[in-house]
Amino acid sequence: MSTDPIGAVKRELLVRQLDSWVPAALHRARRATFAQAYPGADGGAADAALRVFGEFADLLRGRRMTALTLGRAGDQDLAARHAAAQSELPAGLAAHLMPGGVDRLPVALRAAAANGAPVFAYLDGTGGPEPGAEVLTAVAGGRPAELLLVLDPPVWSGADHRRRLAGAGLPLVTEVELVADARAEVLVFATAAGKRLDAFKNALWAADEYAGVRYRDPGDPEGHLLDISLSPHPGPLRRELLARLASVGAASVTELRQFTAERTVYRAADTNRVLTALLAAGLVSREPEAGRLGGDVTITATPPG
Repeated sequence: MSTDPIGAVKRELLVRQLDSWVPAALHRARRATFAQAYPGADGGAADAALRVFGEFADLLRGRRMTALTLGRAGDQDLAARHAAAQSELPAGLAAHLMPGGVDRLPVALRAAAANGAPVFAYLDGTGGPEPGAEVLTAVAGGRPAELLLVLDPPVWSGADHRRRLAGAGLPLVTEVELVADARAEVLVFATAAGKRLDAFKNALWAADEYAGVRYRDPGDPEGHLLDISLSPHPGPLRRELLARLASVGAASVTELRQFTAERTVYRAADTNRVLTALLAAGLVSREPEAGRLGGDVTITATPPG
């Protein structure tokens, strides 16, 4: 298993997201598909993901879950770990190891008849080509679908990845940089379900603190590095909310919470904490002026001077 701290954070986030996705998917449908693809070494993530399913033997009874793992052809270490994990899997889960990388995902999902049922895909695209439109479309064929994608920065060579993901059917998108020393990788999460976006954000900040790994919000112009914490430093969110209000003039608390969830690394629930501080500092105003800071309250940037 990899001792790489960024790899450890990725592995934990994958496991945490699966922990919330499996019961949600199986309560919704009688079949579902999990797919993971690694063009290079998986760092122990592939078999760690499979072992999550052992916790849901009762939910799997009478249902059909397929787990697809795509990895380098001839990777004997991955094959051995996959076989060991497979031997411990509960009934109702079919696990398959196939040669290939991210580009082979559409073929794998078609073979698994994944279309039309819940799909969660984890694609580690570091060191490899950018995922093509056919890959995104294949994942989005799930009902519902969600994608956790790892890329080398800059994301998609500066392309508008939000537009590409929304066009494929995954309109709710957020991203975070994992930074250790001078190295960084970008996690992009995309879904069509607000509750699943919230689940990812909760997993992001509940992860264990690994030595030397911090988060960076790609939308923060100052590039402030954030420690992994259940109560993250609010500085970048403060700057981004003020910039948003300067751009649009005024917005409801609900709109600002949605902005936070999609356009920053923070949770929607962090919005009210920061808005309360901004109101106390006189940097923004609210209408109505008193009462609970509910979703229908309008927040307006205070003019300078």
